[in-house]
Amino acid sequence: MKLVLHNYWRSSASYRTRIGLALKQLAYAYVPVNLRDGEQHGDAHKAKNPLEFVPVLEIVEDDGTVRTLTQSLAILEYLDERWPEAPLLPRDAYLRARTRALAEIINSGIQPHQNLATLKRLKALGVNEQAYAQGYIERGLVAYERLAADVAGHFSVGDLPTLADCALIPQLYAARRFSLDIARFPLLAAIEERCLALPAFVAAAPDRQVDAVTS
Repeated sequence: MKLVLHNYWRSSASYRTRIGLALKQLAYAYVPVNLRDGEQHGDAHKAKNPLEFVPVLEIVEDDGTVRTLTQSLAILEYLDERWPEAPLLPRDAYLRARTRALAEIINSGIQPHQNLATLKRLKALGVNEQAYAQGYIERGLVAYERLAADVAGHFSVGDLPTLADCALIPQLYAARRFSLDIARFPLLAAIEERCLALPAFVAAAPDRQVDAVTS
């Protein structure tokens, strides 16, 4: 079996998927899709994801069968079900639901508003896209911190990294790009510090990817 991840180094959804793969210690082939150059709109990528987003995970089975998955949270839950070691979701049903809720604050409450395609469209319409995104990121992080307060331990839910942390760390990385001060969120800053001390989060970091642009 072989895993192939089509992704972009600075994409939050790609980043969270790389974290999950690293936490599971799953090897994968890294295929860059340059969003700035519009490679996601090409026929080859559209054949894998008609929505023209990243990431896309291809699972090449030993018999040659290729299965394709899109949407980062769906990919992460698939990984958790197929490779249950180092679980990304707690066993307790209530805490599983809380973990998913935290991840969705970012996935559906923030991410669509900072997506490259959204920002390009807003700019074309004469909207200050930076200010627009900042407002949604701030509101989402305020909600995340409040809702994580009663379930957090060393990480967002308890003392092991979960699906929620896979979503949170890329979002904090993106928040800095939009000039938000993470120190305003002490719980999230503390969780981030613990996450970034783990090899899986280090390996998944945007600036460590083969297609990273440093200038």
